[in-house]
Amino acid sequence: MVQEKAQEPTIAPGMDTHNALEAEATEIEKESGDTTEVTHLYLDRTPED
Repeated sequence: MVQEKAQEPTIAPGMDTHNALEAEATEIEKESGDTTEVTHLYLDRTPED
């Protein structure tokens, strides 16, 4: 008999608004150039659009 490992619920990528990938770079990362510029695009549409 194989025991199945219980799976924790997950959130789809992009749905987690407090994603760890959005964390600010540390001073050490900034000094070494180990950063990525991030731009957010939000579409604000009404039902008439």
